[in-house]
Amino acid sequence: MLNNIRVITPNDITSAVARLCIESAVYVNNDIRRALSEAKTHEASPLAIHALDQLLENAKIAEREGLPICQDTGMAVVFVKIGSHVIVDGDINEAINEGVRQGYREGYCRNSVVADPLERKNTNDNTPAVIHYELTAGTELCITVTLKGFGSENMSGIRMLNPSDGLPAITNYIVDTVRRAGSNPCPPIIVGVGIGGTMEKAALLAKQALLREIGSSHPSAFWAEAEKNILARINQLNIGAAGFGGAVTALGVNILTYPTHIAGLPVAVNIGCHATRHRTAGL
Repeated sequence: MLNNIRVITPNDITSAVARLCIESAVYVNNDIRRALSEAKTHEASPLAIHALDQLLENAKIAEREGLPICQDTGMAVVFVKIGSHVIVDGDINEAINEGVRQGYREGYCRNSVVADPLERKNTNDNTPAVIHYELTAGTELCITVTLKGFGSENMSGIRMLNPSDGLPAITNYIVDTVRRAGSNPCPPIIVGVGIGGTMEKAALLAKQALLREIGSSHPSAFWAEAEKNILARINQLNIGAAGFGGAVTALGVNILTYPTHIAGLPVAVNIGCHATRHRTAGL
């Protein structure tokens, strides 16, 4: 059994997190680039097309210069999957936070984290990160870093619906959340939706849904159809790229579901900006 145990050092984790922070800040993922380019083919408004061109040009400049895509480099949210045969030889929380410190500093990222929600004193190194752990089988440790800007995070929400409300109420809540958000989350947006579980589980699902590749669908035919229909409703809002109006307000609606209580129907919406920055690495 001991031969199947894999030991990972804190330094390896720190290096990986630092690299992922920099890459997330600088590079727009390929699926999002494709979706932004495709969005232009659905637009008739010259202003909307120009806005999309500017977003794509900004991504090219950021990559060429090695500088952040956006001045709001967000708060680091880190998802960690730890195999059952993995041992971390040290403090994994501190290793992750040290990676955030190094990555944000080396990537010229803005210090945006305050130590207390009301006292508002800046920690000056973007720590602590928000860290979520999941135990899995095997010998791999997988880390996903997301940089969550608050132009989009502030537009998110959760609603505890009645079970009898059903899909129509879910749809209306999602669409209304996007309508209220308007141009604040830097559209065209990605809409992460968590349905089920408890209040906090639904919120976590919504954030995890933002990590799913644009253009992919929920494995359930029912929910895949719901994603398609909700996206169509959202794109009728005429918010458009950068809020200038147009046919593409959202690039995708990604739903994750989980079993829930007989008396509950939690629904959470977590909105991602046009870049929805995230990177993954396996150790």
